[in-house]
Amino acid sequence: MKFNFTEKKIKVSEELREYAEKKIGKLDRFFKLDSEAFVTFSCARGRYIVEVTLKNDGRFFRVSDTTNDMFASIDSAVAAIERQIRKNKSRLGKQLRAKSLEKTRTPSSVPSVANEEYDNNGEEFNIVRSKMFSIKPMTPEEAVLQMNLLEHEFFVFKNQNNNDAFSIVYKRKQGDYGLIETK
Repeated sequence: MKFNFTEKKIKVSEELREYAEKKIGKLDRFFKLDSEAFVTFSCARGRYIVEVTLKNDGRFFRVSDTTNDMFASIDSAVAAIERQIRKNKSRLGKQLRAKSLEKTRTPSSVPSVANEEYDNNGEEFNIVRSKMFSIKPMTPEEAVLQMNLLEHEFFVFKNQNNNDAFSIVYKRKQGDYGLIETK
């Protein structure tokens, strides 16, 4: 497992980094392919925050935890990710351990338009953040699962059920999900 550490408003000791690598590294047993872990340490109002994001074969698992002790935050975050994996194990099926129906996929990406200003009848639109990501073919059910694992309100994907057309699943206020498809 590859680790990327980020520190925000806090300096982290080497001992804490080693502890995080040891604890988060144990999650590697769930994955067949090599995975990447992004760990962010921060401090706000005297409380320690650990955000852990695991990336494996296009799947993301993200959790954030806040406690009074950084070591406890790491333990709690690892336990939460493990719960996510176990909870969704039947839905993820073979995807965690083995690639089913191997396909050659070429990742497509969204063009970057960071910090550009647009003029629309005198209004200025200032884009302050831009992300690039690959969009892979999946079913709407897989997209909802991925959206829930990331704790996002919507998710963009290529719909396998609709000839790889770009689609969006989103969480509705009533708790159900919606699907927007292109023609």
